[in-house]
Amino acid sequence: MPVFEYRVRDMSGKVLKSQMEAETIGQVRDALRAKNLMIVEVKPPRTGMNADIKIPGLSDRPPGLKQVAVFSKQLATLINAGVPLVQSLSILQKQIEHKGFQEIMRKVRGEVEAGTPFSEAIAQYPKVFNRLFVNLVRAGETSGTLDTVLERIAAFQEKQLALNGKLKSALTYPMVVLVFALLITYFLLTTIVPQFAGILTQLNAPLPFITRLLMATSDFLKHSTLFIVVSIAIAVFAYRWYYNKPQGRKVVDTIKLKIPVFGGLIQKTALSSFARTFGLLIGSGVNIIESLEITRGTANNAVVEESIENAKNVVTVGEQMSSSLATSPVFPPMVVSMIAIGEETGALDTMLGKIGDFYDREVDEAVDSLTAALEPIMIVFLGGIVGVIVAGMFLPMFSIIGALSQ
Repeated sequence: MPVFEYRVRDMSGKVLKSQMEAETIGQVRDALRAKNLMIVEVKPPRTGMNADIKIPGLSDRPPGLKQVAVFSKQLATLINAGVPLVQSLSILQKQIEHKGFQEIMRKVRGEVEAGTPFSEAIAQYPKVFNRLFVNLVRAGETSGTLDTVLERIAAFQEKQLALNGKLKSALTYPMVVLVFALLITYFLLTTIVPQFAGILTQLNAPLPFITRLLMATSDFLKHSTLFIVVSIAIAVFAYRWYYNKPQGRKVVDTIKLKIPVFGGLIQKTALSSFARTFGLLIGSGVNIIESLEITRGTANNAVVEESIENAKNVVTVGEQMSSSLATSPVFPPMVVSMIAIGEETGALDTMLGKIGDFYDREVDEAVDSLTAALEPIMIVFLGGIVGVIVAGMFLPMFSIIGALSQ
């Protein structure tokens, strides 16, 4: 019999981790709920009936967020039109181009035909359907509003794709310009500068400080390229090692939030993501504790995760989470006030939607301003580097020409 690993939270809030033998993941969930345990995570068995499942293409390139969003939208449309779930899955399976995703749908459809709930069937593929997706589908099944929930998921994923696209556009331009600037500088210092340096050395011309500095830098780069590459590789490895530690991740993420310009953009993005994710879960009928737990797992920032965890602990003992968020450095007073109003009026999901809309606009404006400001800065930066190199090489030549003309 397959062995499932699970993590649950007892009545006191303590997280417990163990294993259970069962035929399906649904039996595990039913058994845990019968013990009044709040399910945090149930992992498919590593051995047993699912151990030998190999999905072509999935291990190398899982379907992206865009493909899953399109699937959600199409499935919602079919179900809303009255097409049974099994038939809907069969129709979509034939239309999916990604081979791995197509194979998943074939297996999910087979399990749903055998009586397994849709949420439990897709829960076995966490690389494609994350906890947020699975829990929302489960809430939709329970309330009988699966089509509505799927439409909400698709809308959420589309907004997430749009947000990711804006962030990439804001960061790609300066990174590309910076890489080109470094490559051009390396080429000039290792190819052009040494030729001028040889000429100036033969002429025994007096060299200004900037020229001597360029020649020393050129000589260092020519003879220490391997050392520089190894140093960069060690620095990257050390950063990843440190970031993988809980304390290191918290320190780095705290610094990220304090970086001028980019720190504000990261904070606004985190607030938009928090509001959208949490509001979607609450509005779909997922309980607030589990909603906060899932939202914390999608934060991608240790400081935000800690704030959400503290809020969840406060809610567990019966207090309002806004009182905890008010002490967080990430959540501004305006956001805390709107959440407090939502808690008092019972319209928390509505308020979270308004917060999400507000910070979506804030991110748009921040990205536009950043892009507009970075373009001239990068041009000046690149021109300055080239200008310094040209000045360093030609200043001595001007001195020599002036001395010869006298």
